[in-house]
Amino acid sequence: MAVNDYESVMSRKNEIMKKAVGIDYERFAQGKVGFDYERMMSEVGYKLDEIIKIQKETAVGQTPFIELKNISELARKLAPEGKGARIFLKDEAANPSGSYKARRASVSVYHAKKEGYPGVVAATSGNYGAAVASQAVMRNLESIIVQEVFDSRGVGQPEILEKGRKCEAYGSEVLQLSVGPELFYTFLRVLEDTGYFNASLYTPFGIAGVEPLGYEIVQELQERENRNPDAVIITHAGGGNLTGTARGLLKAGADDTKIVAASVDLSGLHMASDHDFNRKSFTTGHTGFGVPFATWPDRADVPRNAARALRYMDDYVTVKQGEVFYITEALAQIEGMERGPAGNTSLAAAFDLAQEMDEDQIIVVQETEYTGAGKHPMAQLNFAKENGIDVRNGNPDEEEAGKSVIIPEHPSQIKAREVDLEKLKSSYLRKVIEETNVKEINDIDLQFLADEIKKTKAETREILEKEFNLSVVGG
Repeated sequence: MAVNDYESVMSRKNEIMKKAVGIDYERFAQGKVGFDYERMMSEVGYKLDEIIKIQKETAVGQTPFIELKNISELARKLAPEGKGARIFLKDEAANPSGSYKARRASVSVYHAKKEGYPGVVAATSGNYGAAVASQAVMRNLESIIVQEVFDSRGVGQPEILEKGRKCEAYGSEVLQLSVGPELFYTFLRVLEDTGYFNASLYTPFGIAGVEPLGYEIVQELQERENRNPDAVIITHAGGGNLTGTARGLLKAGADDTKIVAASVDLSGLHMASDHDFNRKSFTTGHTGFGVPFATWPDRADVPRNAARALRYMDDYVTVKQGEVFYITEALAQIEGMERGPAGNTSLAAAFDLAQEMDEDQIIVVQETEYTGAGKHPMAQLNFAKENGIDVRNGNPDEEEAGKSVIIPEHPSQIKAREVDLEKLKSSYLRKVIEETNVKEINDIDLQFLADEIKKTKAETREILEKEFNLSVVGG
């Protein structure tokens, strides 16, 4: 009988995860630091046409593509003459579970059914749990969702509690835990005890499931406007949303489309801190996930994360919590669309970025999500006040995560603030060197790292030699 104390379970984590996801990641190992990413995606996952067929079986995808004419006009009024791009939006709230996460879950649950697993497990506090639960029902599989919900006082955020309610509505068993290492330990125990499939967000199945989203954007814009989008703004957390959408855009031929990541600025808050857990008004799409997952994607619940955002992003911007609440209200009151917070993160960024672009250009916000009692701005803002957060109107530049939420007094105050991508790329390389303790690399490693940070081999080599004194043999 297996010993189930914390240390023993964690020592078996690789064995447990390999059995639960059915992927031998060692097959793709390459060089001293890398792995063959594209081979993993092609050999383990499904082809685009297969995914589209799989998703049609459960009513996933082919969501409405909407031009936000009123918000575009408001942005144009604030922009210099000749500026103010048209803003389009992919309404992913139309998916069965209310978010784009249905795309990620659809392929994972299909694969679990095909491989004979009796059920699926997902560790998530967000929309993905509802997506897995919904898809599992459609495929006649059991589902268990492990949620990180409470701080040490037993207090849970209304948005997370709402998502748990949605999982239960689909018949899933929901295990609600407190913040900390308990989540991963419990997740591993459930996988081992049940023999269920690990419907991880970060497998090739989950990432490939998002590719049709990017592909649809290009197809629909080509049909309507006979052109590709100039920019696509993608809410960034763990990186799967950005990775999958970008891969779909590229497969549709949108090579020149700028990929912009957007996160809510929660700098200064630690996501694993009991004190900080309930002092944020956003549970995903924020820098607490966006930055660490960009700089070290393999912190995930699988040995090799298929979500690798730095490979695809051209820019990374942040917006403030108050700005997202403002644009959420604007979307409802001037476009007649009440949607949840995650997609509105990228909409807030798009609203400002559109003002810098020419008026004949097109910028696409690639997702919305459903809203509900716990996800509504008033529920989140009231919860913030109960936790001592200063909620007021003013200049959002003065907002300090964990202390204040400042709602703009005027739409001109919404700003997309640039994140230093070069710094993130250096942080990623530093983490690789620390984790592998490598002293020198070869040409295969160099190519892998160049792909990881979206640079040429020559540029990557220069960074490695100058910043990290790491020698490259050959190449």
